[in-house]
Formats: sequence, C-alpha cells, structure tokens
Amino acid sequence: MGLGAVAVYSNCDRASRHVRMADEAYAIGSSAPADSYLRIDRLVDAALKSGADAVHPGYGFLAENEGFAAACRDAGLTFIGPTPDAIALMGSKTAARRAAFQAGVPVVPGTEEPFGPDAAEAAIATAAARIGYPLLIKAVAGGGGKGMRVVAAPEDLPGAIRAARSEAGAAFGDPAVYIERRLVRPRHVEVQLLGDLHGTVLPFVERECSIQRRHQKVIEETPSPVVSPALRAQLTGAAAAVARSVGYTNAGTMEFLLDQDGRFYFLEMNTRLQVEHPITEMVTGVDLVTWQIRIARGERLDLDPAAVLTPSGHAIECRIYAEDPDAGFMPSPGRITALRPAAGPWIRDDSGAETGTEVPIFYDPLISKLSAWGADRAQAIARMTRALDEYQVAGIRTTVPFFRWLLRQPAFEAAACHTAYLDELLQQRQGEPFESPGEDDEAAAVVVAALEAFEGAAAVRLKADTTYREGPDGHVAYVASGFSRTRGTAAWKRRARLEGLR
Repeated sequence: MGLGAVAVYSNCDRASRHVRMADEAYAIGSSAPADSYLRIDRLVDAALKSGADAVHPGYGFLAENEGFAAACRDAGLTFIGPTPDAIALMGSKTAARRAAFQAGVPVVPGTEEPFGPDAAEAAIATAAARIGYPLLIKAVAGGGGKGMRVVAAPEDLPGAIRAARSEAGAAFGDPAVYIERRLVRPRHVEVQLLGDLHGTVLPFVERECSIQRRHQKVIEETPSPVVSPALRAQLTGAAAAVARSVGYTNAGTMEFLLDQDGRFYFLEMNTRLQVEHPITEMVTGVDLVTWQIRIARGERLDLDPAAVLTPSGHAIECRIYAEDPDAGFMPSPGRITALRPAAGPWIRDDSGAETGTEVPIFYDPLISKLSAWGADRAQAIARMTRALDEYQVAGIRTTVPFFRWLLRQPAFEAAACHTAYLDELLQQRQGEPFESPGEDDEAAAVVVAALEAFEGAAAVRLKADTTYREGPDGHVAYVASGFSRTRGTAAWKRRARLEGLR
C-alpha cells in the first residue's frame, strides 16, 4: 500500500523480528506489559513522535480497549478499528447479549446484568438456580477463556465465583462476572465481518473453532463442516443484523454456539481482528488487514457479498505455542536454537519467531499461526499434516507434536467434534507422551543449522533435474537425479536430511 510501518517494543523485544522488519521502531518500556504494551500514553507518544497517521492495534493487549481507541482519536490519530463506543458496548459481554437480543438474535440463556465486585454471592446463587446447572461463570470483559469457570452443581458455585473474579481482575482489570447456561457439547462457530463508514456491513463465510483446550481455541477451520448453505445464511444474517444495530465499523467477529439440534445462539463479539483471520483470507482471497486500513481512511466496501460467502476450498489453522504438551501445556520460554518452519505451496506461516528468538515469560506464548489450504477438507488436513511433520524447532518445547497427534484422531477427521471434545480426549491419554522417544533437540538444531547453509547450494545444483509432485495424501515427493523420496513423517525427514548432508 506504500505505507511506512512503525513498530514499538519492550526491553525483551528489542531484537525481535517485527522490530527489524519495520521502517522505524520505538522503545516503550520494560518487559512487563503493565510497563510497556499496556501503557496507552507511551504508545500514543511513540505514534506522535514518528509522525504516524494511524494506529493498528493488532489482536492482543489493547486491541479491544475503548480507552486506547479514544486516546488515539483525541491525539489526532486514526484508530484502525471500531469506534470507542462500539468497543465499549460490544466488549462488555452482557451489553453485547442485550444488543443481540434487541436485534432479534437468539442468545444463550443467562444474566442480563453483570455482578460487580461488591455483588453478594447469595444473589449470584439465586440467579444460578433460576438459570439451571451446569452453567458458566464468565468475565464481563476480555476473552480467551480467562475469568471463566464451569460449575456443575450448587456446591461448586462459591469457589468458582472467587476464582473467576480473581482471574478476571488480574487479566482485564475488571472482576465483574455474569452467568450463562452451559450448553451440552455445542459446536463453536463464528462470523467474520467488515463494516465501512458509510453503513455497509459485509459478513464472510463462517469459521469453526470447536477444538478448544480449557475454553481457548487451538484449531480453526473454514468453512464449518456442519454448516449448510441455509444455516450459513441465517448465521451471517444474524451477525450482520447485530453489527448494523450498533453501528459497527471496521473488522470484527460475531461468535455463536451451535447446539446438537442445529440451533444457534449468539455468544459474544470480538471487536478486533482475530488470530484466525488468515484462513478466511485463504478461502476468500480478501486481505482483511488491507481492508481494515482502507475502511479507516474512509473508503467504501466494494466487495461482492455473495463471493465472500462462497468459500474457495477449505483452510485450517493450528496455533503453535511455546508450551510443553507433555507437561500439561506449561509455558516453555527460552531461546529458539533452531527454527525451520513448514513451507511450500498452500502453506502459510504467520510468525514473529526465528532461529535465535528469545521467547519471554511475559507475553502470550503464541509463536506461529500455521495455515493450510486444500480444495476440500480432506486435502487441507493432509497438507496440514505434512506441514506439521516438516516443522522443526529446537531449544524450546512447542505444541507441534500435539497437533501431529490431534490431526490423526478419527473424530477430528470425521468432523465429529464439540467444544468439550479435546479436554475429554486429553483426559483419556493417561500421561502418554506426545513427543516421540529419542527426540534429540541438539541433533535437530545441528541438522537445521547445517541445512540452512547447505540447501542454498543444493537448490542450485538440483534445479535442473528436480521435479515436485504431491500425492493424494498430501505428502510431497521430490524426484531428483533418478531417485525419489516421499516426505511423510518427521522421523523420516530427519533421517533423509542427515543422509543428504553425508
């Protein structure tokens, strides 16, 4: 778009990839978020010093903070997102539920008003009895599963209230909670939308994010394998109706639960760009971030409404975290000694990490959004499986081995999943490790580092007599100098690379 990019960084992000890629970068404080990325004054000051015209909030930290949007506006900066009023309205889960109800969209039964920090537990217990068990205690602000507790019976309620309030206060600065009935084994679907400054609201084909661990999404795909064209029309129509009713602009996502009878209920709205936006871009061909910027500078949406509701193929995204799945998914901070992400046709790897990156303890441990496209769901799964088998990282533990296992589960392949599926599946493993026995990080690091130097020359030498093809299972065959190998499992890959180096 011909625009200069200005980055900000904390002390531990000084050498990060995004800092080097930007045209300019400004320090905003120490590593702790409260002293850097959550300091609205320092962010606005950096924007003004750089001479920037606009601020894009990303999808974390202050992306859904109406105070930040208002501070940008007051400083004469364009906030690339919705208005402060829309963020405040839809960022409150209870206010968003009221807006959906007023727009004629069904909502999950629950309390209409939040319970603040001074609300008596007896009052919450009375509301819980009226709604019925099982239920959820949920934070009014924020998301990502934080400040949420499942309550199966009345005796579990007091402890769940205290835990949810404490976590919500620490994560979002607001301990207020509300109650929502817990649907039995629902699916989680969501609708991406864009709204311009001229009244046009455009919904996109739905995404499914039912594969969740502790209420946090880990795999997303689009389109949903269970949503029919008729249901898609209802879902997207409901999402657009709610957005229009509140005058919503820029990018946002309406989230719904789908029960076992095919009925949908409004859940909440995320007033920002989603982590899973790449897969929507892959099946629609629409660059959502470009359109965020175009909308913010007053341009009209001129996309074909029917086209963005008609997916081209199927796409899947895996959120790769610096977590150790064999240790209860505990964070795995440290230095990445070698990183060789998957590559090739139909694969997209959105990442700020590389060899030498220090993964800090201060921030969300997401290191990559790995996405794969296929002509249909089976092909997308096969290509993602191949990409995960080729993904190598050393120095830290990641969720890559977990995804290799998960994508081969029969229920996932059959799209027979719900929001509790993964937690139930993990309980059945009984400590069985995800990582293959004998996995050697140091050896893998040596191989990857050597290949980075070796393959540049090898690519030139093999260019004239190398061909490429993909088998029906998504695995890749490279044919060179009269021999061929199929790159399937990670173990085969490591052996083949060592043989190649010899």
